[in-house]
Amino acid sequence: MPTEKSQDFGPSARRVLELLRPERPVVLTALALALGSVVLNAVGPKVLGRATDLVFAGVFGARIPAGVTQEEAVARLRASGDGRLADVLAAMRYVVPGQGIDFGAVGRVLVVVLVIYLVAAALQLVQGRLLVGVVNRTVYRLRRDVEDKLNRLPLPYFDAQPRGELLSRVTNDIDNVAQSLQQTLSQLVTALLTVVAMIAMMLYISPLLAVIALVTIPVTMAVTAAIGSRSQRHFVQQWKSTGEVNAVVEETFTGHELVKVFGRQAEADREFAERNDALHEATFRAQFISGIIMPTLMFIGNLNYVAIAVVGGLRVATGAMSLGDVQAFIQYSRQFTQPLTQVASMANLMQSGVASAERVFEVLDAPEQDAEAQVPARIDDARGRVEFQDVSFSYQADRPLIEHLDLVVEPGQTVAIVGPTGAGKTTLVNLVLRFYELDGGRITLDGVDITDLTRHDLRGRTGMVLQDTWLFAGTIRDNIAYGRPGATEEEILEAARATYVDRFVHSLPDGYDTVLNAEADNISAGERQLVTIARAFLARPSLLILDEATSSVDTRTELLVQQAMAALRTDRTSFVIAHRLSTIRDADLILVMEDGRIVERGSHAELLAAGGAFARLHAAQFASALVDPGDAPVPAGAAAGPGGGSRT
Repeated sequence: MPTEKSQDFGPSARRVLELLRPERPVVLTALALALGSVVLNAVGPKVLGRATDLVFAGVFGARIPAGVTQEEAVARLRASGDGRLADVLAAMRYVVPGQGIDFGAVGRVLVVVLVIYLVAAALQLVQGRLLVGVVNRTVYRLRRDVEDKLNRLPLPYFDAQPRGELLSRVTNDIDNVAQSLQQTLSQLVTALLTVVAMIAMMLYISPLLAVIALVTIPVTMAVTAAIGSRSQRHFVQQWKSTGEVNAVVEETFTGHELVKVFGRQAEADREFAERNDALHEATFRAQFISGIIMPTLMFIGNLNYVAIAVVGGLRVATGAMSLGDVQAFIQYSRQFTQPLTQVASMANLMQSGVASAERVFEVLDAPEQDAEAQVPARIDDARGRVEFQDVSFSYQADRPLIEHLDLVVEPGQTVAIVGPTGAGKTTLVNLVLRFYELDGGRITLDGVDITDLTRHDLRGRTGMVLQDTWLFAGTIRDNIAYGRPGATEEEILEAARATYVDRFVHSLPDGYDTVLNAEADNISAGERQLVTIARAFLARPSLLILDEATSSVDTRTELLVQQAMAALRTDRTSFVIAHRLSTIRDADLILVMEDGRIVERGSHAELLAAGGAFARLHAAQFASALVDPGDAPVPAGAAAGPGGGSRT
């Protein structure tokens, strides 16, 4: 799987940020608001320190006799031998001898601080709201791009991807990217700006204490990098295992009846348990290792706090700093380490989000189907003539399947394709629809190379009825109308009558308004098949493909389905892939395929008379149906055939 490679965090993270490019004006506005909020939060402690200085000065001022100046009080303290206290008094501001605490001045300072913090909070609120919109619109575009990409991917891509794994990428991984952006973008921007603002204020107050505080930056970076690099690969494995668990659950629930019938519950439980254990192990390791970051950095921050408090106290005692400045510096140091801790705590979210983003980018970067012709051709007179000219194709380069195939199907012909499983029957019609691109040769429709037509035009001329019916949750009328949006009620009823849907639909409680459930199992398999044939009938295709359309119905229903398909094939070029040879007696041309080659071609009677591969298939199928194989003689030539009825 692509996720087995180690994740490259830097380029993937930059690509995630590139997703925000259309939101640049809003992001810049949010950054400006964040900057204003951070500046105000940075000014707050400095202003609040003035209140502390006022209180401290009031305490000292009350002890100094009125009429004595501050300088005189300092000189008296030095004369009495109390030089340290004299240094503290000399460094004080706002001292008024004989006057205690000026509560009015303190109150005014507190009001200013309150206004500063309220404005900062308002700016932060608006900034957060803007970034929420940015993230939601970005993820909306990402989902839209992934959806558009899935529509441009070739069918081989889906053949190679487990369905649950792909669903996990386009649902769980995108949800995780959204959650990571939502929780980290706003906090990350604010945290980084806060670090810069706090460093500037600390340098302004005391370069010495700032150096002590800044020691934590390289230590923090080293710890985060060391732990983050170990958790990164576990996050990649976590989301890879999530996709594997989804794949197992989806496959098991889709085939729930088969699991029950064949008694494979134990094996299914064991496989789920193995995948779930792998997911549990990867998740535990990722979360545990990344979770170590925050407590480690809190410990480093506490050591830094102790160092600042001790050195700051000594600076106050020597008169080098005021008590308010030390208090403000301690606040700055806490506000400085807090965003670092936040960034560290978001490391697991960022690692997880980028790991999911990389899985989504792998879908977006997958090779797309070949581009359409710049000037597409048009077919004005659609007749349905199909020609294979020296066609070669293989699913794997080292295992050729179809080589140098030539075939002409005239307008209005019904061509039946038979042969053992893996002979290339379905592949042949898939090539007509350009579900796969040719390795060599070309296919033309009414003389026009199908690669010169748009895929929409080509497939719009084609109707397809498969062995596995596909009906969606909705009314029977809606399911029929899916073949041609905009069809009138009379056209829908005409298609239903022509394909015998009208026979059974009136026995349903709500008739054509009967709502089919998600599995469409509230009607029988044969009735589901008739609805799909009615849908193809309504589409009025010039080219029709029937892929084993009667293989899952009973004999009585098969007659109805055959009659419906006969009406559907009228005046249309038809390809019929059949295992039941009785259903293709009236085909204009029967092709017998083996190993990607057409080994026989002709009508039903001609091929039986030839006594070749078709005759052996026919004899094996009908002999096994009429005679007990243990008692019956082996028909002439049957033993040399390519296989029994199970392979036709």
